[in-house]
Amino acid sequence: MAPAQRCPLCRQTFFCGRGHVYSRKHQRQLKEALERLLPRVEAARKAIRAAQVERYVPEHERCCWCLCCGCEVREHLSHGNLTVLHGGLVEHLASPEHKKATNKFWWENKAEVQMKEKFLVTPQDYTRFKKSMVKGLDSYEEKEDEVIKEMAAQIREVEQSRQEMVRSVLEPQAVPDPEEGSSAPRSWKGMNSQVASSSQQPSNLDLPPAPELDWMETGQSLTFIGHQDIPGVGNIHSGATPPWMIQDEYTSGNQQIGPSYEEFLKEKEKQKLKKLPPDRVGANFDHSSRTSAGWLPSFGRVWNNGRRWQSRHQFKNEAAAMKQSHREKS
Repeated sequence: MAPAQRCPLCRQTFFCGRGHVYSRKHQRQLKEALERLLPRVEAARKAIRAAQVERYVPEHERCCWCLCCGCEVREHLSHGNLTVLHGGLVEHLASPEHKKATNKFWWENKAEVQMKEKFLVTPQDYTRFKKSMVKGLDSYEEKEDEVIKEMAAQIREVEQSRQEMVRSVLEPQAVPDPEEGSSAPRSWKGMNSQVASSSQQPSNLDLPPAPELDWMETGQSLTFIGHQDIPGVGNIHSGATPPWMIQDEYTSGNQQIGPSYEEFLKEKEKQKLKKLPPDRVGANFDHSSRTSAGWLPSFGRVWNNGRRWQSRHQFKNEAAAMKQSHREKS
């Protein structure tokens, strides 16, 4: 009987020796696995003739599984902020290690010989890929220069329109002279000075007098309570300190807000005690009661091994020896 062997493609153990690779199931699994990898290999072979360079994005860190080598391979080749699409896979397919592993894989699994060349890149094709990669980098730089020029042109247009708008606002405007009837332009400063002087002089126009409101009229629903301005204090409109910035008289600057740190620790300890079971030993102990130093039994002590009564006898022996030494000293 042939020894048991494990097939990674079929994911099962077989005992028929080399006859398993010729079975219909194994060949079907092999064909499906190669067809799953074939689209990426074809895209990499297209990149040999025309390499495509793009700006780096995190999606370019994607890896693919090499069926022949049994390892993960980076699909794209990235350097700095640039990425050559399918460059990592082309580099792997052209390596001698991949060629050796592919020959071994095809021999062990009895795959179709016609498909073998699709999963290999010759040194001549790899040299062609390097040249196309240089051309792709040059075309990418040209596109980037064009984009930069377009952005610069847009920025110049926006800046020019902004300057024209500012210039149109600051330019002197033509104001007709009512005395001469001419349309000669006058300066903005002269017009402002004339408007200011005319506003200071009393107008000769016959305007109707403003109606005087009688707040004490019987038909009014509002009541006049007088002016609310406090003399000598002012308000925020006159440059005085806002009321919410004025410190209250009864509020001292050193007054502590909130509980102290010691009170916080005590409250935190109480919250911890609330989580403990209420029926535990010593939960109802009165900590305020006073106890003397002799409330413990005289023979009690801490022991690490043995029995409790042994520590009691030991304590008695030590007490007797201590009394004997005191007598001898006296």
